[in-house]
Amino acid sequence: METQQAIQQIRDACDAMSRELMKINPAIGSLGAPETQEKMYETVYRLTTDVETVKKAMLKLRKADDSPEL
Repeated sequence: METQQAIQQIRDACDAMSRELMKINPAIGSLGAPETQEKMYETVYRLTTDVETVKKAMLKLRKADDSPEL
């Protein structure tokens, strides 16, 4: 697998994870267990920020790979 293919595969997976994570927050509000809800909101937030960190790293890598050689 080429570098650009790997970057795209990772970005696609991150995009899919982001979409799925967005579905969780509305469901958390319906749990009816405040303590559990609080932990779930915190955990989903951390997961979301981690996924975004991976996406940003792939963007940076792609830009570095696209840079012309001197």
